[in-house]
Amino acid sequence: MTGAWQRRWWLVGGAVVLAALLTGAFALRGAGSACAAAAAAAKTGKATFYTDSGGNCSYPSPPDDRLFVALSPAEYADGAECGGYLDVRGPNGSVRVKVVDQCPPCEAGHIDLSREAFERIGDPVEGIIPVTYTTVASPRTANLTFRIKEGASAYWFAVLVDNTGNALRKVEARGPGGSWRSAHREPYNYWLIDSGIGEGPYSIRVTDVRGRSATATGIDLAPETTQTSGVRLGGAGVAPAAKKKTPTKKPTPTPTARPSPTAAATTPPAAAPPTEAATLANADAGIGSRCD
Repeated sequence: MTGAWQRRWWLVGGAVVLAALLTGAFALRGAGSACAAAAAAAKTGKATFYTDSGGNCSYPSPPDDRLFVALSPAEYADGAECGGYLDVRGPNGSVRVKVVDQCPPCEAGHIDLSREAFERIGDPVEGIIPVTYTTVASPRTANLTFRIKEGASAYWFAVLVDNTGNALRKVEARGPGGSWRSAHREPYNYWLIDSGIGEGPYSIRVTDVRGRSATATGIDLAPETTQTSGVRLGGAGVAPAAKKKTPTKKPTPTPTARPSPTAAATTPPAAAPPTEAATLANADAGIGSRCD
């Protein structure tokens, strides 16, 4: 594997045959819930592990629990899956992991887990294990964070959004007195408005692949600083948090040419975010998730 994301593979002999795609569905529970039912396919494949902490999704640090995953180029889909979560079941149990990276040598159905995640469901000595994995629907997360990219200015806007729970479908932003402008996502997961939207502070509106939306205000033009908003996707949010700065500046990956996305959602956002909680159960994997 070449580039900035060198991996150390721990594989042993043997082959894992990829099984056919299984069909699953998240069923809507509870009358009157505003959470839309969405189909989710449970996939069977194989998992390996790696020991890096960085990733193509550009997050400046791994999750605190270090439970994360890299996807094949086909499933990474030019960054369309960044920030989402998978429930992964292996020989020794199940684990929930965040999508933070791409695994270029992986084929569809082959996921590359952090060592910590792999150890939850299999024996690292084996190096490669059969797994079943499913996209989690609307896991509960902390408040949204925003990180303006180094080099951003009044004339070039770029922002990284984290704590989204679901992968994002759309990001819009505006400066003081301006109108909403749609940003486009790069394969390294920053959202760009090439002509810029002024010097800020900015309002940023995000919409995820399940139609949940949230708007954060007062985001400063402060490159390489992680700013924690007072809102989260789905529900009323939690108490506003003060903006915080990351202690160390870290570079973000240089964009590279990728195949066109194969998994990005294109349906329009829902008319309004859900107003009450509902419970979704995965019929195939048997792993529950909370939908706001």
